[in-house]
Amino acid sequence: MVFSIITCTWNSEPYLKECIDSVLAQDYPHIEWIFVDGGSTDGTLERIRALPRPYTLLENVRGGISNAMNAGLKAATGDVIMHLHSDDYLFGKDVLTRVAALFRLSGRQWLFGRTLTLVDEELIADRYVAPRFTYANLLRGNFIPHPATFVRRDFMLETGGFDTDLKYAMDYDMWLKLGRVAAPLQLNEPLAVFREHQGSLSTRERRAALEEDFRVRLKHAGSNVLERALHYARHMVRRHRVMRKEQA
Repeated sequence: MVFSIITCTWNSEPYLKECIDSVLAQDYPHIEWIFVDGGSTDGTLERIRALPRPYTLLENVRGGISNAMNAGLKAATGDVIMHLHSDDYLFGKDVLTRVAALFRLSGRQWLFGRTLTLVDEELIADRYVAPRFTYANLLRGNFIPHPATFVRRDFMLETGGFDTDLKYAMDYDMWLKLGRVAAPLQLNEPLAVFREHQGSLSTRERRAALEEDFRVRLKHAGSNVLERALHYARHMVRRHRVMRKEQA
């Protein structure tokens, strides 16, 4: 089993070293690494080119993160896709070994685990208890962290890739498309570290991300009036919480 790790970069030099080190430290040998760069000018490309292992570098890929992830997916030839963004990293040297074994044993098309969050260089455990996967639970809210998600390449390609009209919720949209076809294997242990900083989209533009997330949810929710009303009520509660945090 070959893992295709897709890392999207754009002026990512301050954080890229930890991402690279975490992949180089893996004890699993079968890795295809694809970097998709949006036109970096800060030393990112030089750091990638200094890698002591084979890699593929796609340069000057414009059009947003969804387009970049699709470009990486199109270039990938491995069995399993993982999108590991340049400011995130794998948690432990045996992540890919464990994931490969789980794919073989379970026969599933995709799986996900949990993440730790890095804030001001401090690792914070995930205090959120994710519900067990059902499609109904996923429609209520996204609890699948993209740095800890692995999908068989052929299965992901069947979805048509990431929606390039989405700026924030493209991963949630992808999970809903995959989940409608096949349930993932769900793990409780952390597989990756998500770095939270002011430069990340999800941190910088929380309200816009929340609104797009809601539009994606409604797109997949169906036409049942009561169900859509419940989604709207939950969205208003979440929106109120975000606004209170902004005011604080």
